[in-house]
Amino acid sequence: MRYDLIIFDNDGVLVDSEPISNRILAAYLTELGHPTSYEDSVRDYMGSALHRVHDLVLERTGQRLPDDFDDVFHARVFAAFERELRPVPGVAGVLEKLAADGVPYCVASSGSHERIRVGHRTTGLDRWFGEGRVFSSQDVGRGKPAPDLFLHAAGRMGAAPGRCLVVEDSPLGVQAALAAGMEVYGFTAMTPAAGLAGADRLFSTMGELADLLV
Repeated sequence: MRYDLIIFDNDGVLVDSEPISNRILAAYLTELGHPTSYEDSVRDYMGSALHRVHDLVLERTGQRLPDDFDDVFHARVFAAFERELRPVPGVAGVLEKLAADGVPYCVASSGSHERIRVGHRTTGLDRWFGEGRVFSSQDVGRGKPAPDLFLHAAGRMGAAPGRCLVVEDSPLGVQAALAAGMEVYGFTAMTPAAGLAGADRLFSTMGELADLLV
């Protein structure tokens, strides 16, 4: 099947940001009195928008996170991105091939527009993603696992959901893609295959993805 649109998740799929983000999130929550390990953060928050962090902390503890939580977290993450962030190995080749073949693609991320742009500028991926190719959970209000973001991206790009392929690396992202009626390929670099149940295909390197998209 030749897809009318390829929708990429950002964190962990385009940029290798998940280890950085989850390390910082776990440390910050622990600092605020909510003990969280790196593994806890990956399990509970990977692939989600920040409102999920607020919601789960409130649900579990009855306490609200500080009003400036998002600003402080983003400042710490962006500073770390400048020092450490790299593109996912091989992803530039995949994007180059899609562009050469004229296959429409975009990014749809739980992260903010600022987070996406900072990551892309730092890694050089901004050359592949003009303004019309970037979509954030900020655009729709409800992040993954709700299908809203993927449906919004498809609508803006003029593609029917059933003709879209989503490339994801988190359980929440896979759930969102399936709820949107889209096919989804699961990237197992950080999430074991069992955690991506429901994905139509699984792959462990961007070279494998390039072969799947032929």
